[in-house]
Amino acid sequence: MLAEYYEQLEILGTNITLGILFLLIGLAIRDVLKRSSVPRFGQIIVWLVLFLGCFGFIAKGIIQVLWESGI
Repeated sequence: MLAEYYEQLEILGTNITLGILFLLIGLAIRDVLKRSSVPRFGQIIVWLVLFLGCFGFIAKGIIQVLWESGI
């Protein structure tokens, strides 16, 4: 039982870490986009992909933990 709990925490932690990594990459790309002459449409596409990636990893971790715990 305790091993399953730790495994679920590890899965959730990994996905949250990947989500935070996506967020940090997005902040770095934002600085690059501010300094260059990228069209607004291109900036919106980049932010959309990063936003979906960031929150997608976090949601995946939460859903996976809930699914495996049987809730």
